[in-house]
Amino acid sequence: MASSVLLSEQKHEERKDGELVFPCELGNEVELPKNCVWSKEYLVQAQGQLEAPIVDLGGVLRGEQEAIDRAVEQIRDACLVHGFFIVINHGVDDDLIKKAYERTDAYFKQPIDTKLKAYKPKGSLSGYSGAHSERFSSNLTWKETLTFLLPHDNPQPAVRDYFVSTLGQDFYETGDVFQKYCEAMKELGMKMMDLLSISLGLDQMYLRDFFSDGCSLMRCNYYPFCQVPAEVLGTGPHRDPTSLTILHQDHVGGLEVFSGDKWFTIEPLPNSFVINIGDTFMALTNGRYKSSRHRAVVNNQCDRRSLAFFINPKGDKVVQPPSDILSLDGTRNYPDFTWSELAHFTQWHYRADEFTFPNFLKFRSAKPQAVST
Repeated sequence: MASSVLLSEQKHEERKDGELVFPCELGNEVELPKNCVWSKEYLVQAQGQLEAPIVDLGGVLRGEQEAIDRAVEQIRDACLVHGFFIVINHGVDDDLIKKAYERTDAYFKQPIDTKLKAYKPKGSLSGYSGAHSERFSSNLTWKETLTFLLPHDNPQPAVRDYFVSTLGQDFYETGDVFQKYCEAMKELGMKMMDLLSISLGLDQMYLRDFFSDGCSLMRCNYYPFCQVPAEVLGTGPHRDPTSLTILHQDHVGGLEVFSGDKWFTIEPLPNSFVINIGDTFMALTNGRYKSSRHRAVVNNQCDRRSLAFFINPKGDKVVQPPSDILSLDGTRNYPDFTWSELAHFTQWHYRADEFTFPNFLKFRSAKPQAVST
């Protein structure tokens, strides 16, 4: 079977029978459920802060060439090493971000029965998850999430409609806030695509055009406090299988990145977004830009929240490096694939971790190929 060729690093067990886990109910527990406890190999402490450049977009948004050149250089340098950088003066309304957090808090404080109206079925990218316990039975994460989609070229308010159709009319305003937030993230993401195109020596519009008809994921993360934070992880070590992530983290902090054989923190910076490269974008650049392992830790003092927006191409669009990159590199590092293939792999065959992409390629190469006649 194709699954037999997967790398041996994946040790997580698929869920069979058992109760769902809700970390929001376990904050005062000293003895944690065994399926929430991670082995020591995953819990090595971070050592200092990551050297992630702070990119000031103020002059970029005003069209100042010197600011554009400086931002492009900072982004290129970061993406060649670990793929993480921070943006400030990004043009996203602070009040909109505040409202998004207020709506996030309101949803996760709902009774569990209400949250479960958005229950995430297997194979779906959208929905509510408690510790990923609807799918897995070991190494459960100390968090709850709500994920929904934003089709880039849909003139209808898809996000708002999702909240109303899934959770009811009472969530109309919540859906409206997140519709506006997602639109703002898409706009910021396209601006970043312009800078990334320039940094790669491509036409400025190349990546914007490539992702213009895509479908992004929005995820609200809630990490409850934990009495024994040294035994759990809010999010396990992984590389994002998506293309580009735009993350807003609250003041609490907890994001950590693995670089140069060590874990480093990315401390919260007011009015900023953390941006990082995912596996799909890495493949699009023929491996030039790095998709790095990262995780989220929790604490025993207070809850943490974050808002993550994952930009993806259209599901059936072939991911392959542009000819300008291949002409310089000379060789292809990855075969063609589509985002829908990779997304399907992560939802049906594999739990996203630091080995997702190489395992996806192995799985894909082992599948029987159609024979033309």
